Amino acid sequence: MSERTEWQFSDDRGQLSSAGRRPSRVLAYVQAGATLWDHGIRPSGIFGSDHDGESPDRAKTGSLPLTEVDYLGAGSVLDVDTLLRGGPDLVVAVSYGGGRVYGLAPETAKHLEEHVPVVVIDVGQARTLGDIGDRFAELARSLGAEAGGSAAAHDLEAARERLRTLAAGPFRPRVLALSPAEQDQAHLARPRMWPELRVLAELGVDVLEPAAGPGANWSTVGWAEAAALRPRILLTDIRSNATPLDRLRSNAGWTALERAAAVVPWNPEPVCSPQAHARFLTLVADAVEAAQGR
Repeated sequence: MSERTEWQFSDDRGQLSSAGRRPSRVLAYVQAGATLWDHGIRPSGIFGSDHDGESPDRAKTGSLPLTEVDYLGAGSVLDVDTLLRGGPDLVVAVSYGGGRVYGLAPETAKHLEEHVPVVVIDVGQARTLGDIGDRFAELARSLGAEAGGSAAAHDLEAARERLRTLAAGPFRPRVLALSPAEQDQAHLARPRMWPELRVLAELGVDVLEPAAGPGANWSTVGWAEAAALRPRILLTDIRSNATPLDRLRSNAGWTALERAAAVVPWNPEPVCSPQAHARFLTLVADAVEAAQGR
């Protein structure tokens, strides 16, 4: 094995993965796979978490060409044999802290590493979105992605500057991020726990903080309590495990929210590429600009 052909990468657990040649058949958690695709790396397969089902969640897949990428299934029902079915030479997973592989049973993740290198990127609340994006970019470059991405970086900076300018205006619309739980409840996001929401706050957006109480990442309340916060913009979880909005139309609290606020789609498991981040910031900026013009 020559030094020139050896591949290695140190992940966010501090664990070094190495191989005699650069991996070319990458199996990835869906969020990681969509992010790598934006950097020019096509995964051979993707898998989901216990929140996902028999088909990939379109809210999480970004620009992935789903007809060309094998979806192996989701969560604790996955076993090592299924994950190795396509012959991956690298698995890219994510963690929300502590190095635990998200989306797989602990024993499955443990035994998987006996067969194939596993790289884990921490996407939890302890990291900034910029740090997460940088780590995915480093991994993509190690897998053969071309350096650069200047156009995407320019678009992201332009989107950031536009939102920063709008948020500095005389009227700052109140923004509430939530995940519809069921007919009678909503999970309100605690902004400091979500890297993408922290970016909005850093740019000057008035992201509402739920009242203190149980729940580290979410505060679960009734729809009437959510409506009492009087947001003008709703960032609404569009993942498949969230209750679809059309099922809420009979709830007076949701109806009041929808009537008073612009609804912006939000994926709490974002694609962590400059392109995807710029698109999200543009959606928020459009909503802020519209609210200011009312």
